Amino acid sequence: MNGRIQYGSRIFALTLLLSLGALGAALVSQHLFDMQPCPWCVLQRLVFVALALAALLGLLWRSVAGVRVAALASAILAALGVAAALWQNQVAAQSASCNLTLADRIISGLQLDALLPSVFAATASCADAAVRLFGMPYELYSLALFALLGLAALVVLVRR
Repeated sequence: MNGRIQYGSRIFALTLLLSLGALGAALVSQHLFDMQPCPWCVLQRLVFVALALAALLGLLWRSVAGVRVAALASAILAALGVAAALWQNQVAAQSASCNLTLADRIISGLQLDALLPSVFAATASCADAAVRLFGMPYELYSLALFALLGLAALVVLVRR
């Protein structure tokens, strides 16, 4: 089997597990510890779901082209996740309202909040959702994971 495909499969399996783990951690935080999400939190959940789907594509489409497409999609999605987490940290967390922000429009436009409200309904304002976990803003954990997954995807793209 091609080395790129084999290496990509390992990275995609890890991406799938970490993305679903991040989504699980967000849901546990919300439903067990009452850390309610804002639209930017929910948008990051959506990006983790999309990353998991891109990784699944890479695991199922076992060719050099499949690895490249899945790795490129993963890198782009991870960059979008980094941008969303940065925006949440630098801008949204300082704002009292998240209504009609880009994140709010994306989630409501896709009707995810109506289809699966326990996962995709924003139930807090950005200011209220600005919580710390072990002294660090919650969204920075998400940012770090997006960055790690993006770097892994880039390594898959450039590896010979």
